[in-house]
Amino acid sequence: MDTGIACEADAIIRPKNRPTVATKTINLALQGGGAHGAFTWGALDRLLEEKRIEIEGISATSAGAMNATVLAYGFATGGRDGARAALAAFWRRLSLIAMTSPLNESWLDCAFGNQSHRFSPAFLAFDLVTHLFSPYEFNPLNLNPLKDVLEAGIDFEALRESEHPIKLFLSATNVRTGKVKVFERHEIGVQHVLASGCLPFMFQAVEIDGEHYWDGGYMGNPAIFPLINGCESKDIVIVHINPLEREEPPRTAAEILDRVNEISFNSSLMREMRAISFVTRLIDERLIEAGRLKRLFIHSISADAVMKKLGASTKLNADWGFLTYLHAAGRRYADAWIEECFDRLGVESTVDIRMQYL
Repeated sequence: MDTGIACEADAIIRPKNRPTVATKTINLALQGGGAHGAFTWGALDRLLEEKRIEIEGISATSAGAMNATVLAYGFATGGRDGARAALAAFWRRLSLIAMTSPLNESWLDCAFGNQSHRFSPAFLAFDLVTHLFSPYEFNPLNLNPLKDVLEAGIDFEALRESEHPIKLFLSATNVRTGKVKVFERHEIGVQHVLASGCLPFMFQAVEIDGEHYWDGGYMGNPAIFPLINGCESKDIVIVHINPLEREEPPRTAAEILDRVNEISFNSSLMREMRAISFVTRLIDERLIEAGRLKRLFIHSISADAVMKKLGASTKLNADWGFLTYLHAAGRRYADAWIEECFDRLGVESTVDIRMQYL
């Protein structure tokens, strides 16, 4: 069994006849990770399909922020089915835009079936350029195809003004202060979503109200505290993209950089998990008066066995076949989590916080 996965998909025997049970409410925490966010798309697709689960709030970063915003808009305009359709349309549009990009897989990448851009001359050249020049130099017009993809599928004014049932929290990193900035649904526009996913070596910092922002993953991937402070549900389900552990040390330059980024982008989440673990111990050992602090139940949908096999360059692979492969994995692991862990919602955590995060 994969120790990084709360519930292993292949190890579950599903009952044919399940008795009707009450609906349970959860909050979602969605990590960023470029095209790997298609795994999150698959997990969300399965969760939205599950009528026994209601979503109260979503805290998200980068690709997670895009998934969250598309879901929230689709849900506001068409309920569960609208959210699922909006997510599918978003990822399809993304793959169509990618088809015109020079950064596609080369024939050698396709031959080896590694889903990466390891042998793509255009990608290797682009990777070199981003290490030698800033986005202000190689992209002076600040072109970002994600802006068009988002605006094609989301009416941001309608999203902000709707009586929306799902609370939305998107994290970005303030370049000046180095602090996390959380944007809420009533203020979110396309710039806020782009700010949450602004990788500083690829895109110019996004300016909002006189402040500049980079990817939220540096300070909150994703941030948990908005769900604690802004939502009632005690159950938080983290959809992981970045592996917490790797058995073998990285050896190539690309592997080393990828692992540095994974550690950096997981660090803020691990800090918050330490705080949650500390509070949980205080409550469980009755070292603090009941009701003074909020008791949380932490859950995890992750697929380290899948993600560890993918190189860093696959985060830029928006080929439809690759995206649907990750989507299917997300659905499979989310289905496993529901089958194994649903009855424990509202009762206990389904991950050992100290074992997994500390």
